[in-house]
Amino acid sequence: MLLVLDIGNTQIFGGVIDKDQTLLTFRRTSRDSASSDEFGLFLKNALRENKIDPTAVKHIAISSVVPDINHTVASACIKYFNIRPLILDAGIKTGLKILVHNPKELGADRVANAVGAIQLYPNQNLVIFDFGTANTLCVVTKNKEYIGGLITPGIRLSMEVLEERTAKLPSVEIKVPEVLLGKNTVEQIQAGLYYSVLGMVKEIVTSLSQTTLAGQEFLVIGTGGFSRLFEQAGIFDVIESDLVLVGLKHIYHLNQEASPI
Repeated sequence: MLLVLDIGNTQIFGGVIDKDQTLLTFRRTSRDSASSDEFGLFLKNALRENKIDPTAVKHIAISSVVPDINHTVASACIKYFNIRPLILDAGIKTGLKILVHNPKELGADRVANAVGAIQLYPNQNLVIFDFGTANTLCVVTKNKEYIGGLITPGIRLSMEVLEERTAKLPSVEIKVPEVLLGKNTVEQIQAGLYYSVLGMVKEIVTSLSQTTLAGQEFLVIGTGGFSRLFEQAGIFDVIESDLVLVGLKHIYHLNQEASPI
């Protein structure tokens, strides 16, 4: 079995994969200053509570955009699983051609997303929207070329800024709004958060169809924690919640001469 961990600015998204089947996914905050023992105990308990024997895990792969906790999590893997994890970093084989000015700047999660999308939808142009702490866009051609992307503040981050930088605006539940024009402050914030992202996605897809990908077919993929918020909006061809985990699994295989997971 393969344990895969995607360490983001807000959460650690993890999963256990056996061959081609994802047996479990889980999330944990990454904002606390947990020790390696706390991380190790959490991982083992998460597996046990879901009826998975921790000793069945033979491989671990990690992508991270939070360098400060990489050592802590890697130490937990070594101590509690006796496994030195593969960490997605410069020099790791991915099969992806990264056509940007400095490929080392590209976040590991975005690399894993792109690789996962290529595995699930080969020989297609791919537009990948990931909704997390930041909203990110990646464009990958059918030739496995990452040709660029963009980054905007995530929907929760936008809400937190409104709350922190204004005197009277409250924190709200992030959900699909019931109305376009709110009749109170909470409804107006909810509608503003939702429709600002919805409009952004529509405009970007339209612009790509008229410029970079003009005359070409492409698949629009949604992923990340808030992608399901837009499930009924018709802006994605498909939603792949576990895309980063799929990519990490493939990257692990590319870099290991190990027996099948």
